[in-house]
Amino acid sequence: MKLSKRLQIIADYVPSGSRLADIGSDHALLPVYLASQGKVSFAVAGEVNPGPFQAAVKQVREAGLEQMVSVRKGDGLAVIQTDEVNVVTIAGMGGSLIATILTASPEKLSHVDRLILQPNVAEDRVRRYLVEHDWWLMDEDIVEEDGKIYEVLLAVRHPQAKILNQDLYCDYTNGFQADGQLLMRMGPYLLKKGGDVFCKKWNSEIDKLIRIEEQLHSSELETAREKQLELRQDIRIFSEVLKCLQMDRQ
Repeated sequence: MKLSKRLQIIADYVPSGSRLADIGSDHALLPVYLASQGKVSFAVAGEVNPGPFQAAVKQVREAGLEQMVSVRKGDGLAVIQTDEVNVVTIAGMGGSLIATILTASPEKLSHVDRLILQPNVAEDRVRRYLVEHDWWLMDEDIVEEDGKIYEVLLAVRHPQAKILNQDLYCDYTNGFQADGQLLMRMGPYLLKKGGDVFCKKWNSEIDKLIRIEEQLHSSELETAREKQLELRQDIRIFSEVLKCLQMDRQ
C-alpha cells in the first residue's frame, strides 16, 4: 500500500508503537497503512459522514485489520475515550475547524502527547491554538501534490512548552523583520527552511492579495480603504521575505 506524499509525511511523524486516533479518516488509509506496517499497536479511524465511514469500514475489512483498527462514526474527538490513544492526527480540514475540534473536547487530549495536523487553509489558526494550549510546535513540513500545497504541523507536549513557544515565535531579523504574527502566518520552521514549494505557495498568495486589492479600487467605502492598506502591507512584507530567501539561495 502506497500513501500520497501528504499522508506519508504524516505517517513518518507517528512514532512506532503509538496508539492512534485519525480524526476525519475518510477511507482510513492512514490507520490501515500504519497498522499494516506494524507502526501502531492500535488505531481509531473516526469519521462523521456516512459515505466515508462506510468506505473506511470496507478498507479495514479488506485489509484484515479489524482487530487493530476500530472504525467509529462520530464528530471529532467524540469517537475516542479519554485514555485510549496517545497520538491524534487530523488532516484535510480547515485550520479553524481543526482548532474547534481540539478545543471542544480538551479532556480527550489528557493522555495525548503528540498532535499531527494538516490544515488545508488557516494554518495560523492551528498554530495559535497550539500556543494557547501549551503544545510545542516541534516541526513543520510542506509538500505539493496534485497542484495543491499542504502544510503538516507536528506538536508535542513538553514541560517547557511556554518557554519553547516564546523562543519559537520570538522576533528576529534576517534581511527582513520576522515578528510573531508573521511567524504564525508563514510558519516558524517553514520560514527558516524556505524551499521551492514554500516560495511557490507564498508567491501564489501574493498574487491573490494583489487581485483582491485591485478589486477594492472602485469602492469608496472607508472599510475598503482600510482593507487596501492592510493588503498592501501584507504584499510588501511577503514579497520582502521571498526576495531575501531567493538571495540566500544564490
